[in-house]
Amino acid sequence: MAKVTSTATKASGRSKAPTNSFTVPGLAKQQGSAIALVLQERLVSLIDLSLTLKHIHWNVVGPTFIGVHLMLDPQVDGVAAMVDETAERIASLGGSPNGLPGNVVANRTWNDYSLLRALVPEHLGALDLVYSGVIDSHRNAIDAVEADAISVDLLVRQTGTLELYQWFVRAHLESASGVLSTAGKTTERKAANAAKSA
Repeated sequence: MAKVTSTATKASGRSKAPTNSFTVPGLAKQQGSAIALVLQERLVSLIDLSLTLKHIHWNVVGPTFIGVHLMLDPQVDGVAAMVDETAERIASLGGSPNGLPGNVVANRTWNDYSLLRALVPEHLGALDLVYSGVIDSHRNAIDAVEADAISVDLLVRQTGTLELYQWFVRAHLESASGVLSTAGKTTERKAANAAKSA
């Protein structure tokens, strides 16, 4: 089977997990541990995303507030379901999923979401960048867990749903000619300002 590596651990060196005493049939314990560690990184990201979505849900304002407020509720619920299934997969692999707030803060590699109360376009512009980051990291994780088809399937399904959620957000940011107001923006604040100005 292919070697499983954790890209975030190599980059940050912060995430550590003991070797599992067991894993699922068909995987070596070491493979199960490595896959669980990759999924733990995704768990941290999904927990952060679920809280960010709820934060936006509470803090979005403006004339089209209600449509976006209501659009975000199913996304919050969908991401919460991803959190649960990711944690359960970690446990199935013999790992110990850690969703404690201190662990999430200590092991994330990004800053807190940068907007508080803001207009609909601003929040959606910033959220577009948030989704891009989570989706990109999910795609990297798919490659990292290639030795385990079940974990690959989990991440592929989640990525497809996250891309659908991003499409809902981007529909508010797209011109009739198909240009995103957030194109080329590298920070949430820049994306928010570009979306507000469009």
